[in-house]
Amino acid sequence: MNKNESHIILKTENLTIGYSTKKLQTAVASNINIELEKGELVGLIGANGIGKSTLIRTLTNVQKPLKGHIFINEKNISAYQAVDLAKVMSLVLTEQIASKNLTVFELIALGRQPYTSWIGNLSEHDITIINKSLTQTNIDDLKHKKCFELSDGQLQKVMIARALAQDTDLIILDEPTTHLDMYHKAYILKLLQKLAKDTNKTILFSSHEIDLAIQLCDKLIVMTNKEVVSNQPCNLIKKGTFNSLFPKDLIAFDETTGSFRVKK
Repeated sequence: MNKNESHIILKTENLTIGYSTKKLQTAVASNINIELEKGELVGLIGANGIGKSTLIRTLTNVQKPLKGHIFINEKNISAYQAVDLAKVMSLVLTEQIASKNLTVFELIALGRQPYTSWIGNLSEHDITIINKSLTQTNIDDLKHKKCFELSDGQLQKVMIARALAQDTDLIILDEPTTHLDMYHKAYILKLLQKLAKDTNKTILFSSHEIDLAIQLCDKLIVMTNKEVVSNQPCNLIKKGTFNSLFPKDLIAFDETTGSFRVKK
């Protein structure tokens, strides 16, 4: 893909994230400069407590940055009205959904809210997009099931389908593989990889599944105590970025296999 400005969906400039009170600002990470291109699968990785969730909240306008700027489709995120932001960015969180009594179709249909009337009536176009989202996530057979009947893995696919139905250029997922077993962790991340390729949407997810992210992502954002860097996994391996991700007393990164191992 050509490095063309028109293909950049999300961009940050000298971003500082953290927390602010009337008397004090506490920075979690600073000087964050990233560019996510159209159709990329991007993983956000780092040790526990490093600030991944803070960065996700800031990028999605849930939390204000301490400094710097965030642009979506070359427009500052602060300039978006809420309904317009919902048409360019969708968000999948780890929190439990409010009502599991909804059917799968009804939950996915909530993704069409930015486009429906205030009554919420679905047009034929809306229904077509919802059904397409069901097919893209391989859950047509779950269409009429109640959400409380679903496994964690099935529910995660439904939440991804809802984000697809929202029809945004950018999809951001916060820890989409939480509570899943190894097989379903790999399944969900492989699904995200396929969706980024097939739909040409930019998909950003935070994860502790670092080995899987290295294998599947077009680009990684790596958060360490010293910096936040973004690049292709192969380039990050060459630069030795993963060697500083964890304390060296227990975990080591093997550049030949592209994975972490426990020291003996």
